[in-house]
Amino acid sequence: MSDANFEKFKTCAVEVLQVAPEAIVREARLADDLDADSLDLVELVMALEESFDITVDESDLEGVETIGQAYDLVAAKL
Repeated sequence: MSDANFEKFKTCAVEVLQVAPEAIVREARLADDLDADSLDLVELVMALEESFDITVDESDLEGVETIGQAYDLVAAKL
């Protein structure tokens, strides 16, 4: 798990979710801490797919509740 990849992930998350960079930590809960709804999550996934040149299936998103889980999903596809 590369710090450069997390920084790239963080940049996408900040832009899509419109939150402060310091809010993007592995423990942050997408809905509770970052006020992200399902549409925000779809937009984030689309941005991450483009940025990292990966494909994320909708079924992969089930159970993803934190930034750490979302990042791990992306990292597994790199």
